[in-house]
Amino acid sequence: MEHRGGRQGRRRPAARQECELAPVVEHCPACGQFMRVAYLEHRTVVRLDGLWRLTLHVRRCRTVSCPRFHQPARPEEAGVWALPQAEFGLDVLAQIGHWRSREQRSVPQMHQALRERGVDIAERSVTELLHRYEELVALRLSDPARLRARLAGQGGVLLALDGLQPDVGHEVLWVLRDVISGEVLLARSLLGATADDLAPLLEAVRDALASGAEGTAAIPIRGVISDGQVSIRHAVARALPGVPHQLCQFHYLREAAKPIFEADRHAKKELKKRVRGVRPIERALEGYADPGDGQVEAARGYCLAVRSALTDDGRPPLAASGLQLKGRLEAIADSLDRVARAHDGQGG
Repeated sequence: MEHRGGRQGRRRPAARQECELAPVVEHCPACGQFMRVAYLEHRTVVRLDGLWRLTLHVRRCRTVSCPRFHQPARPEEAGVWALPQAEFGLDVLAQIGHWRSREQRSVPQMHQALRERGVDIAERSVTELLHRYEELVALRLSDPARLRARLAGQGGVLLALDGLQPDVGHEVLWVLRDVISGEVLLARSLLGATADDLAPLLEAVRDALASGAEGTAAIPIRGVISDGQVSIRHAVARALPGVPHQLCQFHYLREAAKPIFEADRHAKKELKKRVRGVRPIERALEGYADPGDGQVEAARGYCLAVRSALTDDGRPPLAASGLQLKGRLEAIADSLDRVARAHDGQGG
């Protein structure tokens, strides 16, 4: 029987990359009271750059009289990683959509290409993701009445806009979603990313949320969140004049941390130069086959720890990989020093 990852008789290995996500909005949008973290959710997401384990901090309003009492407020950034309840990342989804729409590749061809890129995926999952991509592109606010009914109770929409490009120079899948509900409002593939290309997408969302023929009230767009792309700024100013437009805090922090990131990356490079020769030691240990030799096993463990430290990258801007490597190497060195002192104390 084939497991979800597409490999015969084996489970997918544990995720080697982790990320914690927390809601940017800490106060209830309905009553304004501070929302405490109520519980944690864990998700595993397969992306083009590997397997990730996500820890989501979920907040809840505890004001009994509030209309959003006990309703979960999940991290806004979770929607950038994958669709709700989805196992594969949006970058995998966009890559499959690109191959299908621009290169007319078959499902087996796309499955083989993904496996060659190291993505652990079954062929049937490629088919399912292709269906999800086609649904998103076809969505285009085909049922504005349903959207208004879905969003009416929250008093407004906080619009997030982002583009997904599988490869440089190819078509970009633009996704507009409400970060409060997580509802995808529009998805469309575009060859361009100018203000003239993006403004119609924002206008389509704005018009769909306006009052309908049946007399339902309009749902206001309270704000827009995006990266700092100039064309997006111009498009928002043109299509949604007067609506606050905030730079995504993650992008903002990443840009602000660039000088620190460059220094950290240089420090990591220099640290790696000083930690060489692990592989020759491992080769020398291969000749010792006695499983009961504790010293050999300990030496192998130290080699493995060093190799793991060298290949473990942090995720900027909050995880500095150079500082992380320094800390792990210092811990290994301290452990070796303790072993050496203990050995000297025994007169070995």
